[in-house]
Amino acid sequence: MKLNSNPTRLFKALALATVVLASCAAVAADKVIIMVGGYEKHIYLPAKLAEGLGYFKAEGLDVELLNEGSGVDAENEMLAGAVQGVVGFYDHCVDLQTKGKYVESVVQFSQAPGEVELVSTKHPEIKSMADLRGKSLGVTGLGSSTNFLSQYLMVKAGVPLGEFSTIPVGAGTTFIAAMTQDKIQAGMTTEPTISRMLKTGEARILVDMRTVEKTKQALGGTYPAASLYMPTDWVEKNKPTVQKLANAFVKTLKYISTHSAAEIADKMPKDFYAGDKEGYVKALADGKAMFTADGVMPAGGPETVLSVLSAFSKNVKGKTVDLSKTYTTEFVKNAK
Repeated sequence: MKLNSNPTRLFKALALATVVLASCAAVAADKVIIMVGGYEKHIYLPAKLAEGLGYFKAEGLDVELLNEGSGVDAENEMLAGAVQGVVGFYDHCVDLQTKGKYVESVVQFSQAPGEVELVSTKHPEIKSMADLRGKSLGVTGLGSSTNFLSQYLMVKAGVPLGEFSTIPVGAGTTFIAAMTQDKIQAGMTTEPTISRMLKTGEARILVDMRTVEKTKQALGGTYPAASLYMPTDWVEKNKPTVQKLANAFVKTLKYISTHSAAEIADKMPKDFYAGDKEGYVKALADGKAMFTADGVMPAGGPETVLSVLSAFSKNVKGKTVDLSKTYTTEFVKNAK
């Protein structure tokens, strides 16, 4: 009886309930799961930094970051529909197009791989990539970007595929164990693993791709690497959400370019330091120039990636690739 005697109150209650339900639906729509190919790696630092700075929440996003040691495994999860995006290397966008799968970089984090080919100090006879003929090279995973780059550097050095082995050993402690046990004589990895092995004297640098200049020497041009890439059809259907992600990541990249390595490190989980914060900060200071300041794809970068992959990959060699469909600058250029 009371409910019927006050229709205005009833109307307001129904209106409020409608608003609440609509708000819940909006929040649910902005739930995004992103898989990172090892979020403790410096190259993928923007993912956890954006989370730590609260930039996802500020955009009204509910972003769940999942960790996966190898970029190729993260890519497979995305293709299976388990996650909406991957923080991984842009070169997968090129490789996948040759297999009829269209994914695109929507925010380009870096313009250099941030990778190093380390060689075990147990093998002083190895002085160049050519000396790795017949050896075992560590990569994060088969089909990963570290595998792509290792194969390219070997072929470039005159060692054909089949005359060396690439062994999936992950990164961090598993990579270090493989090298110290001589299961691999060399391997491609990132910070902070690089600094850890150099500090103990267990490895030395054979090829350095942590800066744009050294990357150009090794690969012949700027090599766009770490990025947020997503299936093109998902991007087209979810542009408002993708724009919010771009907003958050562009703010993060600006933060990286305007803050010191020590300030950035303070925003990261302490276990990422691997017990050596000083070493973590130094490595970040030395390498943070690899990040773009605005998320825009560097000019000429996609062409370098295509050239590198075409040098050794049967999937890519001789195939027509529409590079314009492997990345978009729409969202980063509209970022607020």
